Amino acid sequence: MKYLKLIRYQNLLMLASMQLIFRYGFLELQNIPLALAHWQYGLLVLATMSIAAGGYIINNIFDVETDTENKPNNVIVGKFISETKAHNLYIGFTVIGVAIGFYLSNVIDKPSFASLFIVIAATLYFYATNLKQSLLIGNIIVAMLLSFSVIIIGIFDLYPVANQENRSVMGLLFSILLDYAIFAFIINFIREIVKDLQDVEGDSNQGMNTLPISFGIKKTSKLVFGLSLIPIILILNYISTNLFAYELIYGTLFGIIFILAPLLYFTTKIWSATQTKDFHHLSTVLKWILFFGILSIVVISLNIKFNA
Repeated sequence: MKYLKLIRYQNLLMLASMQLIFRYGFLELQNIPLALAHWQYGLLVLATMSIAAGGYIINNIFDVETDTENKPNNVIVGKFISETKAHNLYIGFTVIGVAIGFYLSNVIDKPSFASLFIVIAATLYFYATNLKQSLLIGNIIVAMLLSFSVIIIGIFDLYPVANQENRSVMGLLFSILLDYAIFAFIINFIREIVKDLQDVEGDSNQGMNTLPISFGIKKTSKLVFGLSLIPIILILNYISTNLFAYELIYGTLFGIIFILAPLLYFTTKIWSATQTKDFHHLSTVLKWILFFGILSIVVISLNIKFNA
């Protein structure tokens, strides 16, 4: 169980679920060819999970002191697993992820795409060792990496089989993936700031430079309130123009109940939140918003299919 906690298996399962949902709850429902066979797509998911697991491990290695103050019960490295073993696991997971990425890049006849996996792995390493302490840069990087796990589906499964005849359809499907990637970026970026609010005391003692440390908890909470209005406006517009306008009732109801309503709840609560437990709760709310946001692609796809 300690090894599962080290790689943050819940987050990895959510990452895998997200990629499987997009493949089998969206792309497979379209009448289009896909570049990867089922088992090859499974390897793409495995590569993503492996590199992410390596990122979590290296992050845990360099976060021991901070976590000892913020989350003493969650400290694994040095307590249950030696730092040397953790480093070896980091190298193992990262090598597996990059190697699979190299293989898949050659499968689709785009060997240069292997560099994407190398860049992601390197970015996770530099995030854990240097960038995490920089104001906002760490938050942006984590949010971008999650959104890229959506975009990479289009890069490996759609782009290689795009041609002159299906270019418009493939472009539309890729743009939908991009919409969800932007949604994932915004929600995860806000969540990273909320997590900084939750960990402000320990981060301050470790000399880190996060928004709550620089501007204070109250000002940062108000800033998060303002940021949370962005996805609310975007989702309202998306539901109005892409779902309600085309009488996709189930997609509309799902978006309102499971995405928009929780976002409104988050917005009202973050304005007055001051305690660690409040920020922990709101971080969990954002995690569920992200999950249901990704799941909405299945509801919308089925709604379109049965309305046709």
